[in-house]
Amino acid sequence: MRDFQFPGRSPVRAIEAMVATSHPLATLAAINMLRSGGNAMDAAVCAAAVQAVVEPQSTGIGGDCFVLYCPKGDANVLAFNGSGRAPKAATVDWYLDKGFSELPKQGPHAVTIPGALDAWCRLLEDHGRKGLADALAPAIRYAEEGYVVHDRVAFDWRDPETDLTADEVATRIFLPGGKPPKAGDVHRQPELAETLRIIAKKGRAGFYEGAVADDLVGRLRALGGLHTLDDFAATRGDYRTPVSTSYRGYDIHQMPPNNQGLTALLMLNLLSGFELNKLDPDGAARLHLEIEAGRLAYQDRDAFFADQDHVDVPVKALLSGAYADRLRAAIDPERAMTDLPRLDLPGSDTVYISVVDRDRNAVSFINSTYYSFGSGVVGPNTGVVLQNRGSSFRLDPKHPNVIAPGKRPMHTIMPGMMTKGGRAMMPFGVMGGGYQPFGHVHLLTNMIDFGMEPQQAIDAARVFYNHDVVEAERSVHPDAIEGLRRRGHRVVEPDHPLGGGQAVLIDWEKGTLTGASDPRKDGLALGY
Repeated sequence: MRDFQFPGRSPVRAIEAMVATSHPLATLAAINMLRSGGNAMDAAVCAAAVQAVVEPQSTGIGGDCFVLYCPKGDANVLAFNGSGRAPKAATVDWYLDKGFSELPKQGPHAVTIPGALDAWCRLLEDHGRKGLADALAPAIRYAEEGYVVHDRVAFDWRDPETDLTADEVATRIFLPGGKPPKAGDVHRQPELAETLRIIAKKGRAGFYEGAVADDLVGRLRALGGLHTLDDFAATRGDYRTPVSTSYRGYDIHQMPPNNQGLTALLMLNLLSGFELNKLDPDGAARLHLEIEAGRLAYQDRDAFFADQDHVDVPVKALLSGAYADRLRAAIDPERAMTDLPRLDLPGSDTVYISVVDRDRNAVSFINSTYYSFGSGVVGPNTGVVLQNRGSSFRLDPKHPNVIAPGKRPMHTIMPGMMTKGGRAMMPFGVMGGGYQPFGHVHLLTNMIDFGMEPQQAIDAARVFYNHDVVEAERSVHPDAIEGLRRRGHRVVEPDHPLGGGQAVLIDWEKGTLTGASDPRKDGLALGY
């Protein structure tokens, strides 16, 4: 293992169980769930519910989720797609006839039917020990009694991508006194507390039917949306087969399309042809190869990825060794490519959760409303913020990701799982919208190629190619920045941290767990 190069967080180590989330209250709630008899799935849903309250800019029950799960640490990974679909009336012709050139980023036409709550209920029923009421109890308390706004949450709240003043309900709930709360302020969401109580009592029907669905559909239709009560009632998530690749003896698993997780696997396949471990992990040569692999992989993401219930995505061909060899030939270690299309990758505000329990059930869990405060549309009686995942659809009838009735959009949030030798090794994830494949690959190569511990791998400086520039965090060494510029990259410093990650590493031989949580967020890892 490399020595620490700068003061960073220490990894958290334990024997029995470990939780890592992006918010202290969520981590604590998950630990309490485990210590009261719940398992990893109970803890993950409990944490996600708390974050739906205390990180309202990032997530909520009006959003989506994806989950990778290794029961008892087995390497046969279960994948659950909890992403929602377009309304049944949402045809591409409808939008084109109305003069739309693209799907809006906020408002009713950005909203797909939320899938998270259905996923929580199904996953608890299939894999949990405790009921939904237990999982939602801490979230209900924080929504009703209040919670302290943490610093990164306040940063995101202060400058959201979504205009909260465009919706009077959003303004009332999330701009109290006309201003975003500051770090240290106490914020309450009593309408959301009552909504969660209804769901705790009635289960998924409490959200997708009855008063809550009436409130959300009524609000959407009043704003011109195409959503119906039938759309909500019909919402169901489903189990899928993960997509996987082998990287230097480790098996890396992702959600299949409509998820973008395959992008990270394409990047790993490209990088497998280079001897990264002979390079400086913080140097320009390594970062350049990561950037170029990402540029090629994202090109395929934008060309092919879509809902496989509606289109054929050539997953097998894209993951083949021959395809990686052909793409890799375009990478010059000393010069940036000049013939690729521009990448314009949106960020997003997301929460990611890693949990491993005493039975080594390993959960990789991600939940989001996409842009900060999603679509900006909020249920007036329920306090539910609705996501804007519909904005990811295309309006080109020939594109695989064109909007269609009941179709899922190409989706950015991606949980990861690493296995080896028939066992789970590490649930992991890195948040950040379009950045996430870069984040996954940087974390994994830091560990596999350079021998870093999970916390050191998460702390390490990051770069991201977007909008035809390389965004380099201020901790990237000046020599590396100069080396990237010599290779033809235009380098800028981003105005926000790149992503935020969590991971829990299982050491089967020692019987220990090592947890890591990103200092770029408010959260932490805890174990016992």
